[in-house]
Amino acid sequence: MLFLRAVAASAILLASLAYADTCSTIEALGTIEVSRPVDVHYTVEQTEYWSISCSALLPSCILYPKNAAEVALIVKSLGNTTETFAVKSGGHNPNNYFSSVDGGPLISTEKMDQAIIDTATGIVDVGPGNRLDGIAAKLQGSGWTFVGGRIGNTGVGGLVLGGGLSYFSAQVGWAASMVQKYEIVFANGTVANVTRDSNIDLFKSLKGGGNNFGIITNYHLQAIKNGDVWGGNLVFAVRTPSLDSSLLGAVRDFAEYNTDPKAAVIVTGERGNVDLIDSWILFLFYDGATPPAGIFTNFTSLPHTLDTTRTRTYADLMADSNWVIVKAEVVDIATETIPLPSAANKQTVMDGLHAHWRNVSDTVLAVPGIVASIAWQPFPKAIARQAKANGPDLIDADDSVDRIIIEMNYSFLPVTPYDTMADVAEATYSGVRNRVVAWQADGTLPDAYLPLFMNYGFYRQDYWGRLRPESRALAKRVQQEVDPQGLFRTRTGGWRP
Repeated sequence: MLFLRAVAASAILLASLAYADTCSTIEALGTIEVSRPVDVHYTVEQTEYWSISCSALLPSCILYPKNAAEVALIVKSLGNTTETFAVKSGGHNPNNYFSSVDGGPLISTEKMDQAIIDTATGIVDVGPGNRLDGIAAKLQGSGWTFVGGRIGNTGVGGLVLGGGLSYFSAQVGWAASMVQKYEIVFANGTVANVTRDSNIDLFKSLKGGGNNFGIITNYHLQAIKNGDVWGGNLVFAVRTPSLDSSLLGAVRDFAEYNTDPKAAVIVTGERGNVDLIDSWILFLFYDGATPPAGIFTNFTSLPHTLDTTRTRTYADLMADSNWVIVKAEVVDIATETIPLPSAANKQTVMDGLHAHWRNVSDTVLAVPGIVASIAWQPFPKAIARQAKANGPDLIDADDSVDRIIIEMNYSFLPVTPYDTMADVAEATYSGVRNRVVAWQADGTLPDAYLPLFMNYGFYRQDYWGRLRPESRALAKRVQQEVDPQGLFRTRTGGWRP
């Protein structure tokens, strides 16, 4: 009875403040933490974006709901205003306004950070306020782990809604493939649980559909069995053209010929004007204490400067991965997906695309603080097969070809004009795309469906235009059904179907 009275009182107060701003309305309730620009918590929260271009956008307040009911109160209040807003999980997406806002309320999921495992079934309740290293630490010793990304500081919310590429993806598909149930707050403030059986269209749309349908307050996920793993980095501090070709050939061959789904690699080139960096950094992973002999030989046999690979816990690997985050800089991330070239054409394609990246990045090496990187990430047929088996999802990748996902990053000091570097990012990814299309036209590369990977997408890229038309149509229809007034479509950032 007391709970019902409290709910009724909250509803009356919300109605009486129908035209107040959301920060003041929620503050008046007295049950949800509201942080203002003068508060320490506000300042700290604003430092936790990967890109300081997002940190520079100043919300009118930051709201810290603890559960779905409190998120629902906030959403109902937003419905009575015209404010722009944002929802923040880890803040790793560097696109301005996707999880950041200027002048409107920011909803932080920080307090929804539960990670509760049923050790008998491996089903884990995960809140969107978790980061990957935090979940790995919470599950350590349970015999299970979360299928997440590769950098520990990444937030769960954006990762899973975008699909989520994992070291475990060749075994199980996307991180989103593991979701069994979503707890979601819709634009009208109602709360629902969405499963394959309850609403198959919305369930599918939430896997690769981003923030178009509501605010997820809990993920009911299938974890996977996990013991010690083997992994770390190989560093090649001195780059040469022959090393470029050898590593690019090795990652191409790995994508085609590796048959062990427990093995994964990321091959990353980096260059910048700090200490004249021009190097390669490899991420090697095996889901087991020791990788089979020879599985990574094409990489490890090349002369390298540093080797941090070892047997360790998955939690240790996640905690140890955060060195890649460049602090106090603006970050642009873009992506492209390419079909795997044949062995006969690998030098033409792999070396050609890498040369293009080097040519574009040459033009910005004088930019203050610049670090340019390109990451070659195998997207073998096994990932598509496992995603289908554990689907459905909007990405809807087929296993007709092996692919590579390319991630292209630029980080730089904020004295450099944002739009200027955005043009550089666009020149980089569009140059990759144009070359791939031309090679497909002349037969150098196979024709193939090449979706963009949302988690690495740049705000100028056409994410929805690269999905299958039927996936886009489904998402658009579902969006209209669950948010007919366009709260999420028109008042917060993201890609719209």
